[in-house]
Amino acid sequence: MPSFALDPEQLKWCAHVRSLAASRLRPLAEAGDPGRVNRPLLAELGGLGLLERVFPPGGRVSAMDLCLVRESLARECTEAETALALQGLGAHPVLRNAALAARWIPEVTAGRAVAAFALTEPAAGSDAAALELAAEPDGAGWRLTGEKCWISNAPQADFYTVFARTEPGAGARGVTAFLVPADRPGLSGEHLDMLSPHPIGRLAFDGVPVTAGDLLGEAGRGFRVAMDTLNLFRPSVGAFAVGMAQAALDAAIAHAGGRTAFGGPLKDLQAVSHALAETATRTEAARLLVYAAAEAYDSGAADIAKRSAMAKLYATETAQFAVDTAVQIHGARALERGHLLEHLYREVRAPRIYEGATEVQRTIIAKELYR
Repeated sequence: MPSFALDPEQLKWCAHVRSLAASRLRPLAEAGDPGRVNRPLLAELGGLGLLERVFPPGGRVSAMDLCLVRESLARECTEAETALALQGLGAHPVLRNAALAARWIPEVTAGRAVAAFALTEPAAGSDAAALELAAEPDGAGWRLTGEKCWISNAPQADFYTVFARTEPGAGARGVTAFLVPADRPGLSGEHLDMLSPHPIGRLAFDGVPVTAGDLLGEAGRGFRVAMDTLNLFRPSVGAFAVGMAQAALDAAIAHAGGRTAFGGPLKDLQAVSHALAETATRTEAARLLVYAAAEAYDSGAADIAKRSAMAKLYATETAQFAVDTAVQIHGARALERGHLLEHLYREVRAPRIYEGATEVQRTIIAKELYR
């Protein structure tokens, strides 16, 4: 039975990442424009070598390493965490094409090129196999026609990993993955103003040309590219959630220990102390599920789909509980614009939806129980 306690070197490295996030990354995040790609922040992530942890030179990415960096960043600067994660999600499929990887991955790792993962459509979210963006043969390759929606980093990314339908009516087996540079003719987009402060937008494809050189993997196997990518990143979405939960818990502990009410510190009220205890327990349980899923991925375990789904499900739901509990303990001050918990309250909602909603994770887990 593997142990998921971190060793001293891992703990030291996590503390180092948190320090970098607080001193070097948070000021850049605060200077950025909410809802827009923050290129100085990405450049700093590259300069600090943190993006290399997502794309290690000549090696396979460690899911555990990815989880540790995302959790550590999330505790101090959620914008930096999200910027790093979106680079990984958008560019990881590019590794399936050696020529494109040589062109784009060094730029992504340096923080000079912005990547995006374009899977979701207006009528194909949780049911990703139902996507309708058409890839129609034109003799030289294909022409992409349709729409993608709620795409992180759109429309400001430099390239998109795009999933399109090359075989009408074939379900998941008729989807192909392409790399589409942002300057391709026929590609346009617009920014969407969302609750969370992430860069998110809509993309329109009006006969956008792609060729065999743009393929990521094999034609007709794009759905597997998407699922493999999500299986890697789902545990680390859980790690992001754990980082937010821990940040909220730390804030609640500090506030309850220093705020006086009804003749004593808040922490001495049973209603408050029990809420803190419950939050701490759930956060630790979520952390262990995330580490277990990361270990399963790195060891090539057969049940990675189930473990990834469990980690993503429980950690994101726990983060919502932790942030809400911390807001309740703080009271009205937590809802003031600019307060840490006001920020986390807006941040924490989206992870329960993206990369597979909570309900989708439960469906995956249930199916895996009978596999």
